[in-house]
Amino acid sequence: MRIDEHKFFARKLDYDYRMCVKGEGVWVFDADGNKYLDACSGANVSSIGHGVKEIGAAMQAQADTIAYVPPQHFLNQPTIDLCRRLLEHAPDHFTRVMLCSGGSEANENALKIARQYHVYKGNSGKYLNIARWQGFHGNTIVADAVGGTTSRRKISAPMLPEVPHIKPSNCFHCPYHQEYPNCGMLCAKALEDEILQLGPENVSAFICEPVVGSANAACTPVKEYFPMIREICDKHDVLWIDDEIMAGAGRTGKFLAIENWDALPDIAVMAKGLSCGYAPLAAILLSDKVWKAFRDGDYPYIGGHTYNAHPVTATVGLAVLDYVEKNHVYENVEYKGKLLREGLESLQKKHPIIGDVRGLGLFQGIEFVRDGKEPFAPELNVTPRILDRALEKGLIVYASRGCLDGRRGDGLLVCPPLIINEEEIKYIIDVLDETITEIVAELKAEGNYDY
Repeated sequence: MRIDEHKFFARKLDYDYRMCVKGEGVWVFDADGNKYLDACSGANVSSIGHGVKEIGAAMQAQADTIAYVPPQHFLNQPTIDLCRRLLEHAPDHFTRVMLCSGGSEANENALKIARQYHVYKGNSGKYLNIARWQGFHGNTIVADAVGGTTSRRKISAPMLPEVPHIKPSNCFHCPYHQEYPNCGMLCAKALEDEILQLGPENVSAFICEPVVGSANAACTPVKEYFPMIREICDKHDVLWIDDEIMAGAGRTGKFLAIENWDALPDIAVMAKGLSCGYAPLAAILLSDKVWKAFRDGDYPYIGGHTYNAHPVTATVGLAVLDYVEKNHVYENVEYKGKLLREGLESLQKKHPIIGDVRGLGLFQGIEFVRDGKEPFAPELNVTPRILDRALEKGLIVYASRGCLDGRRGDGLLVCPPLIINEEEIKYIIDVLDETITEIVAELKAEGNYDY
């Protein structure tokens, strides 16, 4: 449907949207009877696939009992049970959970928690947050401010609070023009440089994604990076906030993606795969260190939202955990991720336009290049062309633009539901192969690519 055929304020005003009517497993269907393999889980959301009947049944049962409980007056059992279950899956390092409605809201609350932590610890001068370029943390004002995507920030910039950004950890496009492992880990040391420049007495928190999502096509730091971040934050009394909204909830084969490194954050933020798209749900996991600042002084958290402890959405979170445990979903991610990675690397060998394949588990990314590591001009719209052509062929993938510097750099996220099977992984690779072959031929015909 085009914009003049409906009243919805759609994201793209010039786009002819297909009408989705049904989902089953890894497939979604439009009103014309076409089916598409959802190779990005919507927006890295639908980890257990579409149409899982027991989730809807659990929602209905809870809604029939009570759909909303005012959180300023009461607790409710689904909320209590979900927080306990989340901590059972997470490292023992975490001891409390706050529930929210989505990732942007959760990240903003995580930053507020960090600020209040320092105030309650007697360090009220610590208010600045540090983030990374080519990162994404949500679409609300503060989430936009800590985000590092130039195209998303440029209109909102006058409204955004001050947030210093450091260069990302990106071995494919090292911002320091070094080669790992002889790079001195300058990308991690950049955090300490920035803290010292700003004054440690002024810095509250550092926020980053363990595996970068939409802003940098599953860019993944090396093993030394996060242990160094942990050491720097401890040294200067800065809280480390780990944005697990895309990478968490089993996406890399572990409950939290950060468990792939030998370091743990002070606060972890989750969403998307917690409810797998069946209801809006996010969670903020607090380490005991953070929780103690509130508990020991009997200080309240100054914040809260209408849906912080919604019994129906909490019930969804519980039903999703039941499903992944019963079906051993997380245990199979490493194997399936290996198959997906091998398939994408086979495409890289065949198509020089694929400069890099990266990621962990079923959270993989591709970056497209014109020559070696040289990006295409943004106006060529390489990523949208590949996305649209893949969609025509029955495959949904997720765009990642601005991988290099926020403006240049074309990429894709390939992050299918965790329930995907081997035949369906092969389908992803085959359709991407056809798609890339066709787009490359068109770029060559236009004189925009000569490899």
